[in-house]
Amino acid sequence: MINPNSVLSRTRQCQLLNIHRSSTYYRAKPISDDDQATMRKIDKLHLDKPFLGSRRLTDTLKEGGDRIGRNRVIRLMQLMGIQAVYPKPRTTKRNPDHKVYPYLLRNMSINQPNQVWATDITYIPMDKGFSYLTVIMDWHSRKVLSWRLSNSMDVSFCIDALEEAIHHYGCPDIFNSDQGSQYTSGEFTQVLKHHQIRISMDGKGAWRDNVFVERLWRSVKYEDVYLNAYESMTHARSSLGKWVNYYNQQRKHQTLKATPDQVYYETIMPLIAA
Repeated sequence: MINPNSVLSRTRQCQLLNIHRSSTYYRAKPISDDDQATMRKIDKLHLDKPFLGSRRLTDTLKEGGDRIGRNRVIRLMQLMGIQAVYPKPRTTKRNPDHKVYPYLLRNMSINQPNQVWATDITYIPMDKGFSYLTVIMDWHSRKVLSWRLSNSMDVSFCIDALEEAIHHYGCPDIFNSDQGSQYTSGEFTQVLKHHQIRISMDGKGAWRDNVFVERLWRSVKYEDVYLNAYESMTHARSSLGKWVNYYNQQRKHQTLKATPDQVYYETIMPLIAA
């Protein structure tokens, strides 16, 4: 396995072993059954009403019969990586020492694949513990180009997802994210700069700047995550992989009147031919 004292970098060791870097950062997260159950409730409440802060979440949980204090709700929200930053729910947290890039999508007409890609991270409850999911989405077609699951919010699993998307689909003109530390880090932005991809970041507090990924979180959680108590990371990856394939290939988007794959490939093929 990975040797932290090796002269080879962690990335090179992972390449030789044919494993993802994010899997080498696994850390068991001991957590009580009671906390897990409460976190699932908080996740559902936050998904439906992202404007609820810790005080109102505590009141809502108490009204439902939970004996819980605000300090515990705050602790669990921090563990889950969510907060009610008005009006945007945020999983990622900004690092004040990192450069923040301007938002480039305002008033832009996005009408073809690979014009704009978007990304985000969300909390995923499991039978024992939890994990984090990140996706790379094509803005025009809503197609999920790649995704990764990790036990930590380390930047490595975000880079893995980005590099996989670039490998399979080429490069977008613009890459949009929030101002989370994963996306403002030099490691992540360097990949974008290396491929000459323009960097766009959501305006502070403007959750609608990345609305299509936010909608994806609601779909995946209600259609897969909440229906399956993932027993392990392997189980979670298998179930999420099947759902992503269904989403891309069979689930018609209400606005587009077609599946993401249909929109992506039917639009991009004429561009390639030209």
